[in-house]
Amino acid sequence: MIARTQSTVPLGQRIESWLPRIVVSPLFALSLFFVYGFIAWTVYISFTKSGVMPNYTFEGLSQYERLWATPRWYVALSNMFVFSALFIAISLAIGIFLAILLDQRVRIEGVIRTIYLYPMALSFIVTGTVWKWILNPGLGIQNFVRKAGFEDFTFDWLVNSNYAIYTIVIAAVWQSSGYAMALFLAGLRSVDDEILKAAAIDGAGAFRTYFSVVLPIMRPVFLSTVIILAHLAIKSFDLVIALTGGGPGYATDMPATFMYSFAFQRSELGVAAASAVMMLATVIAIVVPYLYSELRGPNR
Repeated sequence: MIARTQSTVPLGQRIESWLPRIVVSPLFALSLFFVYGFIAWTVYISFTKSGVMPNYTFEGLSQYERLWATPRWYVALSNMFVFSALFIAISLAIGIFLAILLDQRVRIEGVIRTIYLYPMALSFIVTGTVWKWILNPGLGIQNFVRKAGFEDFTFDWLVNSNYAIYTIVIAAVWQSSGYAMALFLAGLRSVDDEILKAAAIDGAGAFRTYFSVVLPIMRPVFLSTVIILAHLAIKSFDLVIALTGGGPGYATDMPATFMYSFAFQRSELGVAAASAVMMLATVIAIVVPYLYSELRGPNR
């Protein structure tokens, strides 16, 4: 049979075949402009003399020199590393524990899964607001315990500049550990039963089976979970704003809140753009090796 040429295809069929492209193309073009276009604009602005308003006069690396000469930037970086390390480690530990627990086919699996996945349905703004009430010394845990008769009890981390960063860790872990649990549970359920039977025949107990056999097999799940959690940690903004506002002072500043403050409160657009580029570089440094390892294939 001779294939029909494009000219012999009915007009209705041609329109139907092109309709998905026609519908998607404007959205794709807008995404290119508002995402990648503004990324390129931000990168260029970081090399200009921009202050209160954009100034397109090229000035080289002066904004980056100002950025790295700002003590507040080092506070933001320090907070990001502390927050990221604790947030990722605790979320992984809780996620693995809950996933192994649910993998035992407990009767209340559906209830536990719902309880720990529910926080993911909330925005970080809601999470930050709720935990701000809970951790407020005059309204939350400290006030409740003191009214219970323990007058000397103190839990003022939210207003203590030395401990405020850990309140963000608490709120973030509460919201995201359930997501880590779901990823690990999916990985556990995908492990071949023959491997588990072979481990049981060799006399391996449950603990040794999970930590010596099953979890090493789930290396891709571990890597994916770490990448996702690290991405959330680097971009943390709404949770910090809702919970501490970057305070006390700027004790809980993160790179995202630093960028916002310098762009819209201190009117130093060039420094803010430079900090945004540094955040982008950090995300790229984490994501690109992961994508390379995943896309190159097992035989390359």
